[in-house]
Amino acid sequence: MLYTVMKRVVAPTARLVWRPEVEGLANVPTNGPVILAPNHLSFIDSIVIPMVVPRRVSFLAKAEYFEGTGIRGTLSRYFFGSLGHVPVRRGIGRAARASLDTAADILAGGGAFAIYPEGTRSLDGRLHRGRTGVARMALESGAPVVPVGLIGTDQVQPVDAKLPRIRPVTIRFGKPLDFSRYAGMHESLPVLRSVTDEIVYRILELSGQDYVDRYQGSDKAA
Repeated sequence: MLYTVMKRVVAPTARLVWRPEVEGLANVPTNGPVILAPNHLSFIDSIVIPMVVPRRVSFLAKAEYFEGTGIRGTLSRYFFGSLGHVPVRRGIGRAARASLDTAADILAGGGAFAIYPEGTRSLDGRLHRGRTGVARMALESGAPVVPVGLIGTDQVQPVDAKLPRIRPVTIRFGKPLDFSRYAGMHESLPVLRSVTDEIVYRILELSGQDYVDRYQGSDKAA
């Protein structure tokens, strides 16, 4: 119900207010499994992409959004759950694996799933080294990967802002990446790293960010 309201009422209204510039939307398949791989600059990234993509898109979301108490916690669970978001607990391998399994089920059913290769939001505006979850998801599912470059969302809602501002936003969808040549190699760490780096490079081309070869939140270069 909430998803329908978001797509038919909230999304058109938001597009009128922010007037996002969308490029390459035709690169997103209209049906069948697909993985969207965007850079991550702001909380609203997970709202902006479903706002412009015609089909339903599910995201991984912090488990904390589903675990709050009281009215606020209930509303948060309802909001993110209705949008099809999947909770993931950071730093716990078994829980993260279960979340990826849920994503795999969505892809197996012909759905669209979005995952941020950086793993978390960039705090300095640069594009950081990708984590290999996106590659594993692509190789296990066989789904194409559409890189996405988001520009300006960090100005709409910076880290310390409680409410979004009206600022220019650009969403660029790149051509789908086919990794079928690596079929059956999802346990190979060098292959996973190579696929991840290729995806991140395509995002970099679309977003125009500066790149830093270390994980977000880590001072250690990779």
